[in-house]
Formats: sequence, structure tokens, C-alpha cells
Amino acid sequence: MKRMLSIIAILALLLCGCAQEAPPEQELTKVGFSQLGAESDWRVANTDSMIAALSEENGYELLYDNARQKQANQLVAVRNFIVQGVDIIVIAPLEETGWDTVLQEAKNAHIPVIIVDREVAVEDTGRYLTQIGSDFLAEGEQAVSWLEKAMAQHQGDVSILHIQGTYGATAQLLRTKAIEEAVQAHENWHFAAQLPGDFTETKGYEVVRDFLAENRDIDVIYSENDNMTFGAMRALDEAGITYGRGGDVTIISFDAVRRALQLCMEGKIDLCVECSPLHGPRVDELIRQYLAGEPIPKQIFVEETIFTPDTLTPEILAQREY
Repeated sequence: MKRMLSIIAILALLLCGCAQEAPPEQELTKVGFSQLGAESDWRVANTDSMIAALSEENGYELLYDNARQKQANQLVAVRNFIVQGVDIIVIAPLEETGWDTVLQEAKNAHIPVIIVDREVAVEDTGRYLTQIGSDFLAEGEQAVSWLEKAMAQHQGDVSILHIQGTYGATAQLLRTKAIEEAVQAHENWHFAAQLPGDFTETKGYEVVRDFLAENRDIDVIYSENDNMTFGAMRALDEAGITYGRGGDVTIISFDAVRRALQLCMEGKIDLCVECSPLHGPRVDELIRQYLAGEPIPKQIFVEETIFTPDTLTPEILAQREY
């Protein structure tokens, strides 16, 4: 009996030792992500990419907030993240301005901030860790360069209908800058109108429909995102105006989501300028670099390209993730 008790005691000690030696559970990195909304196919793909990358399986506890196209909601979300003591804050800002105070509050709380997609205009760039996104000015300049070649044989004036995204957003400001500078540089280029499309298909359709009711004299549509382009195409269809390859109106669109690429391959959109929404893995890598104490660049631009009906293939479409 005593021998049996001794064996039991030894087993108990061994079990206790094993329990003590078991590795502790990995502590999750708590990330607060303020997304500006869900206004477009691009934005939905961007959100999906971020959520997939900042998952529990990858070592994160993600606090996600959809601001529904209101900067005030984003400011509230960021302050809530600070109160909840997150380790990192990620912001996809609706507009460039209005961030100084809340970013200073995050800095005072020693919480690094990553700006994703669009940029912020602040007095002290030390209030955020880094910004990662697209070079929107370069995108616009690529579109302008292509348009110059496309219009080289055009007789007479080039009338451009410019559909703008959300005013104050980096993509709107810089894509607009590119086409405005091009219009100033070409004597025969002019704007038929510059219309607010808010990066949505509905608004793009409405403003182009109303414009065409009064004026049908346009040669080019320069649309600052695909969803506005889809709306503009519907308005053109209703007005009986042809577009794309062989049509009356040349269409330039930004983002290059799968639907737009399909239309481009069919010759209905003349130029798609790529703007990648897949920032999740890039943000994941940046966070890991920061936690490891590695140096972080202040601004990171992703590589992008342009597509025309001549360069697109079914294989490219099949590989498109968004």
C-alpha cells in the first residue's frame, strides 16, 4: 500500500512538473482599425484584406470600426481605441485634414499609428509611425500620359468630363491635380465639367445623367474610381452615347477592380489605372517589424500598373483577387 502511495505521489509530481513546463499562450497584439466606410468595391476588398491579415490566427486581437463615410465617427473610434489600450492603431482616413489633435492623443498614450491607403496632413509627422498606400499623383500622371497619346490624332478641342471622388481625400486631390495640370498644359484640352461623385456608383450615375441632360459634347470621361465609372456608363447607355473602343467617348477609370478589368478587356473602358486595396499583409509585416524594433520607413508606396484592352487577358482576370 505504501509503495502504491509513493508511486501516486511521484506521478503527481511529474504531472505538476509538466504543467509548469507547458509554454504560455501567445499574447495577442491588440490592433484598432478605423475604416472610413464601404463606399466602393475597392473599399470592401481593402477591409477584407485587413481583417484577414490581422486575424487571431496571425496573433492579433482586432477591434474594427466602420466610420460610414464620416470623419467624426473615425475620431470617436480612435479615441475609443486609446481608452481600450490597444497596442497599435491603423487608420484609413476619410480626409487628409483634421487629424492633428487625435493623433497627438495617441502619441501621448504611446500608441503608434499606421496610416493606410490615403494620407493625413498634420503639422508634425511624428504623430504617426508610417503611411502605406498608393502614389495617387503617379497614377494620375500615368493616365494623363496615356491620354496624350490617345488624343494625338484627335481633331479640334478635347472636352473632358471629370468625375471626382470624395473632396479632401488624397486620391481625389492628387488624381485631380494630375488632370488639372494636363488641361493647363494643352491648349486644346478643357473641362466640360468637374462633378462630385463621392467614389460611389449611385452618385456617379446621378451627376453624369444630370449633366448629359444639358450637354452631350464630351470626348473623355476621367473618373477617379471604378464605381463612379460604372454609374457614368449607365448614364451614357441611357443617353444613347457610345463609349470605349470605337465609341464617341474615351473612358479612363481608376482602381482596376475585376469588374472594371472585364469591361476593359471587352473594350468598354479604354484605360484602367491600378490601385491595389490589398494592404492587409503589408500592414501585418509593418507591425511585426515595429514590434521587433526594426526601422520603419515614413512612407511606403505599393507597385501598380495600367491596363488597356490590348494588355488584358483572361489569365490576368482569373488571378485578380478583388
